[in-house]
Amino acid sequence: MSETISSPSSEGRDDAILPFAVEPLDVRGRVVRLGPSVDTILRRHGYPEPVARLLGEAAALTVLLGSSLKFQGRFQLQTKSDGPVDMVVVDFEAPDRVRATARFDAGRVADAGPRAGTAQLLGRGHLAMTIDQGSAQSRYQGVVALEGQGFEEAAHQYFRQSEQIPTRVRLAVAEQVEGAGQASGTSSHGNADGHSWRAGGLLMQFLPHSHDRARLADLPPGDLPEGHALLDESRPQEDDAWVEAKSLVATIEDHELVDPTVSSERLLYRLFHERGVRVFEAQGVREACRCSRERVMGMVRNFSAEERRDIVGEGGRIGITCEFCSRHYDLDPAEVEAEIAGGQQA
Repeated sequence: MSETISSPSSEGRDDAILPFAVEPLDVRGRVVRLGPSVDTILRRHGYPEPVARLLGEAAALTVLLGSSLKFQGRFQLQTKSDGPVDMVVVDFEAPDRVRATARFDAGRVADAGPRAGTAQLLGRGHLAMTIDQGSAQSRYQGVVALEGQGFEEAAHQYFRQSEQIPTRVRLAVAEQVEGAGQASGTSSHGNADGHSWRAGGLLMQFLPHSHDRARLADLPPGDLPEGHALLDESRPQEDDAWVEAKSLVATIEDHELVDPTVSSERLLYRLFHERGVRVFEAQGVREACRCSRERVMGMVRNFSAEERRDIVGEGGRIGITCEFCSRHYDLDPAEVEAEIAGGQQA
């Protein structure tokens, strides 16, 4: 079901993905707004502000990409790098479950300063995007080198090299203060201190019927003198429709992606009303972890007998805490060994 936006709603909807299409420009995309879901993720671990902003961006990007799955599968974004935040993992399990965690060096984050950007915090390394349909045969992974860029540019690079689909991504994260500015009194998810995290994003892709129109121009040679244009008529030129769509998306300001008083429909109408924009049924998003005692036991079964003995704590119990949701599992070593022995006999 779809409808053309003629009178956009002023009510924003949190934790929702809104697909859209601008048919005269041959573009499709999605807008995501994360409220309580991302606030729960970020507050649970008490991340420093720069780390919270980085992880909020990663969560918004993962939901934008993972929500394109047409099957019951999982999309995972993971970074490994040499920056103050050396690992980020975000899981999106179709159709609506998201969880996220980050590992960081508190001292290096503090040295980077409270306004450190995503690129500075990540440093150099790689970003992997994995689609898992439930079996080894249906697993696909794309890897992008992190060389000082943030998540937006890394996503653009991923689509250039892996999908070869002209794509634009915009991401934003903000901490809302109740009673301050445009967000005053509009959030249905508050905290005792009046602060809550929000994240938003927009993904747009150029998908014309003719594949030739979507051809991407090659990057110019690295030794081209600065200020000189590359004159080569054989190189494909960007399609006018895509140039127009990109120019419109470039006008988005960060606050428009996170302000609860600016609905996704209103944002899309502002961008594309002259061309006509259609929206489709929105999909909800929720924070939910995949951990369980059964999954923890499955992990412990893969340990050797010596490794299982090594993880027994001083109280004679095995304690395992989920890095995503912080849930603690307290296991009796004798029961663990009995379950493993029973499984081997079966």
